[in-house]
Amino acid sequence: MKLNHLNLTVNDLSGARDFFETYFNFQFIEQKGKALIVLCDSDGFILTLVNSNELKDGMGGPYPKAFHLGFLVESSNEVDEIYNRLVEGEIEYVQKPHKMRGNNYGFYFMALNELLIEVSCLVYKNVKKITTD
Repeated sequence: MKLNHLNLTVNDLSGARDFFETYFNFQFIEQKGKALIVLCDSDGFILTLVNSNELKDGMGGPYPKAFHLGFLVESSNEVDEIYNRLVEGEIEYVQKPHKMRGNNYGFYFMALNELLIEVSCLVYKNVKKITTD
């Protein structure tokens, strides 16, 4: 089984599109009016962005506190590159990269109206990924 897509509600549809294209290399697929934008990453993962102002009955409500997106990259250098791009782009609340959860290296930050995002990589030893619990 493969996870097909993730749907995020956002307050600023074009701003969210720019954010994911600029910092995470998503590619634009299509837009449906003022309500929805479809993006895709290099692995074929689909990210849909829905304008919360276009939803009826509050279906897009706030995310739970522990909810977050996690991006796994190949190396600590890539973690640092993304961190530097975010800082240069003046994205607020960006934590400095650090060792976390045993053998991972990464950071968390808030974006797009309080959406928690994680960027991390697994640390390698002897050309094998170290498993973490």
